Amino acid sequence: MRTIRPGDRGDDVRDVQRRLSALGSHLDSGELEGVFGPTTESAVRAFQQRRGLLVDGRVGPETWNELVEAGYRLGDRILYLRMPMFRGDDVRTLQRRMNSLGFDAGREDGIFGEGCDRAVRDFQRNVGMDRDGIVGHETLQELERVRPPTDDERSGATLREVEALRKMRASLEGSRVAIDPGHGLQDPGAVGPSGLTEADAAWLLASSIEAELRRRGAEPRLIRTGNEDPPAAERAARANRWGAEVCLSIHLNAHTDPRAEGSMCLYYGHDSATSQAGLRLAEAIQDELTSRIGLTDGRTHPMTITLLRETRMPAVQVEPCFVSNPREERLLGEEPFRRDVAIAIVHGVERFLGARPSGTGSGVAGGGGSGAAIADAGAGVPSDEGAAPGVADAGPGETPPEGQTRLPA
Repeated sequence: MRTIRPGDRGDDVRDVQRRLSALGSHLDSGELEGVFGPTTESAVRAFQQRRGLLVDGRVGPETWNELVEAGYRLGDRILYLRMPMFRGDDVRTLQRRMNSLGFDAGREDGIFGEGCDRAVRDFQRNVGMDRDGIVGHETLQELERVRPPTDDERSGATLREVEALRKMRASLEGSRVAIDPGHGLQDPGAVGPSGLTEADAAWLLASSIEAELRRRGAEPRLIRTGNEDPPAAERAARANRWGAEVCLSIHLNAHTDPRAEGSMCLYYGHDSATSQAGLRLAEAIQDELTSRIGLTDGRTHPMTITLLRETRMPAVQVEPCFVSNPREERLLGEEPFRRDVAIAIVHGVERFLGARPSGTGSGVAGGGGSGAAIADAGAGVPSDEGAAPGVADAGPGETPPEGQTRLPA
């Protein structure tokens, strides 16, 4: 699909407006005939903020998919395991209900995958139903009978993930680390004041990280080549198929204010659940970038972008600098600085692999925050993500190398 932008007119704009209005957005009556005006842009930005997307006021494939998914409520359609998999807020609600009852539906990502199918069948078996995995009227009736929905349902998936982190036994040496250089040949991303593109800077940083990981005994792999630009879903699928234990997506930030500077790390999370492993990995890397190199702290933020949502291992998007900042753009062009960034990121990965969490902390489901600060000017503003949305959901991938334990996503 084409990206729908402010100033556009037509049926596709009208469709976006209809979906925004159904979700409670107020649009000026003068725009409702398919005019992408100021109130439509404001509604799009607010929606992107709520859903953990990159806030740019445009409707690209990722925002469009989220608009479609946000329109589903549990009971609107019959759910079951199929290809392509069902996606939507109805699936996320089902996952949360199953997890709160103790049936492990996995991460609450709104994708009806094998984990959700197993949870449904286990639930059906426990209430004496046929184990057909179909979530229709009868299964929903039983779900209501066993436990009516409440506003304070806690995610069993989050607690299981924290426990898995507690028992984690891994080291950097021999670990498979997937590295995703952001953007690509057809999508250069943001461009700095001297012409350095985000795609080129990300490739140079990713290459430095690969070299440092290899030097430290890890098994790194770049999941795109220098002359391609695969969609985000394909990048996630490549990391999954390879059986990576950690995935690092490398991007650069950008802002209209050239003074904006500093690093930030993104991990998977939304208003009802957070990837505990992703959060810990993001915090470790962000701490190394700010304390070791002295970069301005743009903090860590939960997001639902495709690569973080569809990878089945701890994954983060690292944005160490603003390519739009003249000083940081110059630094990105210097090999010693890129090596320092790579060393900091690898130290963060090593800290994460050796971490032994002492408790659930503040990141338990529902406590991850909405990420509202990331739309503000200055440090902490995420750059555009040009990758297409995902339509495939790869499996858990290959078995990790001998001696390693697969880490929770």
